Amino acid sequence: MKKVFCFGEILLRMSPVLDQAWINSASMPVHLGGAELNVAKALAGWKQPVTYMSAMPDNYLSKEIAASIAASDIGVEAMQFCGDRIGIYFLPQGADLKNAGVIYDRAHASFSTALFPGKINWDALFEGSDWFHFSAISPALTAQAAALCLDALEAAKRLGLTISVDLNYRAKLWKYGKQPPQVMPALVAYADVIMGNIWSARDLLGIDVPAAAETASSKEQFAACAKETASVMFAQNPSCKFVANTFRFTPEGQGVDYFATLDTRTEQAVAVSFQANSVVDKVGSGDCFMAGLIYGLHNGLEHQETINYAASAAFGKLQELGDSTKQTIDQIKSRY
Repeated sequence: MKKVFCFGEILLRMSPVLDQAWINSASMPVHLGGAELNVAKALAGWKQPVTYMSAMPDNYLSKEIAASIAASDIGVEAMQFCGDRIGIYFLPQGADLKNAGVIYDRAHASFSTALFPGKINWDALFEGSDWFHFSAISPALTAQAAALCLDALEAAKRLGLTISVDLNYRAKLWKYGKQPPQVMPALVAYADVIMGNIWSARDLLGIDVPAAAETASSKEQFAACAKETASVMFAQNPSCKFVANTFRFTPEGQGVDYFATLDTRTEQAVAVSFQANSVVDKVGSGDCFMAGLIYGLHNGLEHQETINYAASAAFGKLQELGDSTKQTIDQIKSRY
């Protein structure tokens, strides 16, 4: 089986226990993070051949990080050792990347400043791969990173790789003078698989949230909204074959109610619903969903099986501490 090639910025996640516990204990857990690395780790755990490309400074800590990634059965042959630093973000345990609690410290990181469009031999790096995955986080970093994504996408399309994109929206990252709808549509146009939700489609692509979403309360109503958003994406992106939308609600301010949809141009599959009374760690749930989606489509699973698997994987990740999942295929399948 050919490899999935995951491309994006590697990060160190500092996860302090608040109320000064991290100060008093002189300790703070550190997780290797980054949306695309989380996808790669999940796929590797499910025995899917995968390669991960990012950039880190050429020092002994970077070499230890690369060795740790390789120990998870992820190819690191495409890793670039250049630039000055690895990006960092701080997020208290159990918090959500989308809320105000995240603190980024990733300016001048190697990935966004030391890789240059036109200088990378994508043909050589993509050898043995038939799938290219990136997320909307990379183009949010700098104009250079956005141009680098376009460079990679042009090569991936020319070489016939299937292309997937996760519409991660991080408002705190778009700071270089461009709004997401000025950048993302040109990149998403290359994608065969688009994953996000009806709200990130608005924020990143300028697609209006369906009017019915304002009053929707049932799974069926939200699925109809997803179908409407997907139809706009298909109309705007001739290369697109699949659109997946996730729905994660917090009933009465706690726990989670989770499901997802998978649309093609002719049909929709809706995942079974998953509920829990509490959440351990919200980070990486969407990445786990993306990995499940890639796993199902890359292995030719039926669309219903694919969306059930992806949704179950994402739901299970909500009960795991850290950025990436350690769930097995059997554990994921046992929920549906």
